[in-house]
Amino acid sequence: MRWHAEYAWLGDGVAADVLIEADGERFTSVMPGVPAPPDAARLPGLTLPGLANAHSHAFHRALRGRVQAGRGTFWTWREQMYKVAERLDPVSYRALATAVYAEMALAGISCVGEFHYLHHGPDGEPYGEPNAMGEALIAAAADAGIRITLLDACYLTGGIGQPLKGPQLRFGDGTAGNWARRVDSLYEATGKTARPHARVGAAIHSVRAVPREQLASVASWAKQHRAPLHVHLSEQPAENEACEAEYGVTPTRLLADCGALGALTVAVHATHLTEEDIGLLGTTTTGVCMCPTTERDLADGIGPARDLCDAGAPICLGSDQHAVIDLFEEARAVELDERLRTRQRGHWSSGELLAAATSTGHYGLGWPEAGRLEPGSYADLVTIALDSVRTAGAGAEFAAEAAVFAATAADVRNVVVSGREIVRDGRHLLVADVPAALAAAIAEVTAEPETEPED
Repeated sequence: MRWHAEYAWLGDGVAADVLIEADGERFTSVMPGVPAPPDAARLPGLTLPGLANAHSHAFHRALRGRVQAGRGTFWTWREQMYKVAERLDPVSYRALATAVYAEMALAGISCVGEFHYLHHGPDGEPYGEPNAMGEALIAAAADAGIRITLLDACYLTGGIGQPLKGPQLRFGDGTAGNWARRVDSLYEATGKTARPHARVGAAIHSVRAVPREQLASVASWAKQHRAPLHVHLSEQPAENEACEAEYGVTPTRLLADCGALGALTVAVHATHLTEEDIGLLGTTTTGVCMCPTTERDLADGIGPARDLCDAGAPICLGSDQHAVIDLFEEARAVELDERLRTRQRGHWSSGELLAAATSTGHYGLGWPEAGRLEPGSYADLVTIALDSVRTAGAGAEFAAEAAVFAATAADVRNVVVSGREIVRDGRHLLVADVPAALAAAIAEVTAEPETEPED
């Protein structure tokens, strides 16, 4: 397999006339300054490594447009999210997730981190196959042609000291030990079967959802398996207040005391932090996943991304609730939000933000051998147009800046994942009509049930 990129971002800058070769799912050579050979597929525009969406809740995509009307808070939004959670089963979830992951592929995403807590039946009883919902997500990623890290979330309480209730019953395993036994079977099944597109990691939903005495068990599982561990952290001030009232420390300090921070951990959001929190995340090299389009949609606030990065915490990106699926928008929002917070410009270079969307994101998902255009890396690439109404005129000198600060998902033209062409000329090759698939899957889980006519 050979591709010839008009321009390509190689990690330290943009190069012209780049010949890229792969054998199977890995790159074998990346050579700039080479004339296009006749047998190479032409890639006009700017070619990047595949993008990594480090934080996704696939079923939240059904809420797009439905939760933007009127006022409200994170907590009122959550009630609407629970209504969708009640309606899903393994069949409908696979259909919805396939369409969502196909939308991601069209946006240049080659790997997704699915933060998965919708485990059981509507009454909280396990399915006959206890990991049926997780298996549906793994199958959906294959259907859409992308890789997945299934971040199986431990979710035991409805708040600190509060039992699960209503739709939350679907999330719980009772104890961290029960959670670990269920995830062990999923982890082993994924390793033994021919599913090279999937890996399994762990997640602590939040310190609201996992009691202090059980946090260490989840962290230990991740360390034992050398698996990624993700956690929602300080997304809301109310979470911090409840944690400090119950335990006398911030959520970050609680996680540190329980051994849950470190290089394989990614804290999601990390919006409301103290200076000590920032230092703890940085000195442990804990990653931080920023999800700006969700954080602004839910009025969560602007997190201290630059301070975290300067302290030593690598930054990656996620689309979270999928108000939009566009990692170019997420990347530039990290810079633009910082400008709003400080009223100064130029906090992040385009190269830093592209790294957050590619190599750093893949590392945080447990795929360190992906996210780079170099020999030995997974053969993932995404090409964006440099002649659209958004990107025209930037030229080669500013191609990286055009990608970060002007391009959108609509500018993605070609996507290759593990050496396999998934998107060609803006068209998904595996899911024939992605908008129609999205519409049908969303209608299935949001339509009001029919009522029986009265006699």
